[in-house]
Amino acid sequence: MDIGIGLPALRPDPDLSIAAWARRAEERGFATLATIDRVVYDNYESLTALAVAAGATSRIRLTTAILLAPLRSNHALFAKSAATLDRLSGGRLVLGLAPGFREDDYNAGGVDYQHRGKLFEALLERATRQWQDPDDSIGPRPATAGGPPLLFGGFTKPTLRRMAAHGVGWIGGAQGVASFRAFLPQVWQAWHDAGRAGAPRLMGTANFALGPDGEQRLRTRLLDYYASAGAYAEQSVEAGLTTPEQVAREVAAYAEAGCDELILFPNGGGLEQVDLLADAVGL
Repeated sequence: MDIGIGLPALRPDPDLSIAAWARRAEERGFATLATIDRVVYDNYESLTALAVAAGATSRIRLTTAILLAPLRSNHALFAKSAATLDRLSGGRLVLGLAPGFREDDYNAGGVDYQHRGKLFEALLERATRQWQDPDDSIGPRPATAGGPPLLFGGFTKPTLRRMAAHGVGWIGGAQGVASFRAFLPQVWQAWHDAGRAGAPRLMGTANFALGPDGEQRLRTRLLDYYASAGAYAEQSVEAGLTTPEQVAREVAAYAEAGCDELILFPNGGGLEQVDLLADAVGL
């Protein structure tokens, strides 16, 4: 199982360099650098943050886990931005996509929350055509043939349908391995029902905060980020990892469940978090 690490992009410390974090993560052997996405929050925009990380590295994958796709209402421009990042990074971009559930993000961008599903479908149609059709007039062509790999996040029937039609796999939320494992039969069923060959790529996500004040940092950060999410916030805190032993157990549990890649997202702290996590997972 591959192990990825999130960028410190939520409530970012201006003194903590995204480039330095990315270089250290690559040096320590992480497979992926990842972002999560909001509009109405103090966070770096995902594709911009990944572009900075791309310029500081040469091998590590760059993953949105996830990007709130319907908020990118100019579909041709979104496809162009993604293709540009994929080309400039040498084909390292992986797009994890989902519609999200926070209405304030949509209101802030003037995007119709009630029709986000239809907007998502239109974006997928435009982007895949732009990436795959050699006669499409909008460039550049992505470095990855056919466009960046797409994974879809969520626990709904539309998620499964989009994955089966357009994706290479599924991303689980950071509520623990039991939640991840419970949804896998539906992922596999949707994949087989669509006649897809091979196996879907299965990606898990988790939150971590290591060090002496890790438990407090994780709780404070997650309750703030998920302030409007009700029980989801507490579930995220309960599933969070604050000791090397917890990290090691969770990694083993995800691997046993059949996860192909686990991405762990930091919650505060400095550059030392990269090394603490690398040590905990055996990199």
